[in-house]
Amino acid sequence: MATTTSSTGRTTIRMRSQGVASRIAFGALLLRDLTVLKKNLGIFIARTLIQPFLLVFVFLFVFPKIGQGIGGGSGLAGESAFAAVLVSGVVGLSIMFQGIQAVALPLANEFGYTKEIEDRVLAPLPVSLVAIGKVLAGAIQGLIAAAIVFPIAYAIHARGVEVHLSVHWVLLITLIPLTSIMTSSLGLVLGTRISPRNIGLMFGFIVLPLTFLGGTYYPWETLSAIKVGGFPWLQALVCINPLIYVTEGFRAALTPAAHMPLYVIYPVLVGFCVLFLWLGVRGFYRRVLS
Repeated sequence: MATTTSSTGRTTIRMRSQGVASRIAFGALLLRDLTVLKKNLGIFIARTLIQPFLLVFVFLFVFPKIGQGIGGGSGLAGESAFAAVLVSGVVGLSIMFQGIQAVALPLANEFGYTKEIEDRVLAPLPVSLVAIGKVLAGAIQGLIAAAIVFPIAYAIHARGVEVHLSVHWVLLITLIPLTSIMTSSLGLVLGTRISPRNIGLMFGFIVLPLTFLGGTYYPWETLSAIKVGGFPWLQALVCINPLIYVTEGFRAALTPAAHMPLYVIYPVLVGFCVLFLWLGVRGFYRRVLS
């Protein structure tokens, strides 16, 4: 509702349409989340950088210094190939972690002891848009995380390991937003399906298996060597892991190395986006009504 006063002193009351009210409320909720992010920007940057920094430091600095081979013990060529694999892996993994943490952990607090979610759902917009607003805020954090982590390739160059990078900007610019939306939608699913008191178990039972079976440290095609009766069972099993498509996509966008076909990566990522968003909105709606 808005009021205006004419030159004659008459006050006119105009009712906002539901669409306008929803749009304004949606923007206000999103702005609130971004304001909170701005106030905690230092913690956000530290949380984003710590994992990729440790991966690069241990694998590409400590290991060579202590004589521990990387890249299958193939000398400088093996180090270079592994470094290229690691670059795409840490970019994808960082976006995955930020998307999950940015949505799932705040939801655990808001559904838990703070009950802040009650204030959000009282806003003049559909409950589903409140959930989508959480996903969009998480996706923005994923985009920022990608921008922070991406220069890690240059840190590897500075370390002295030759990395064969070949940036395909069209792939990179399309994959980062798609991945950010997918991972934050997954965060919405986890945040609404796991009770607040058990949210800590999410990392041990869900995030950790996703990480180690998500192609962060190895290309998907190399798993074909692990077979039972001639069937590459592990290569087939990891196809249910959304992170494998993320890391393979960034491997295609950042390196000339072999990767999963793009005509598989993009449709599957879009499918995961739709699936996770649908499950997340349903779970959010049920948690709010309960």
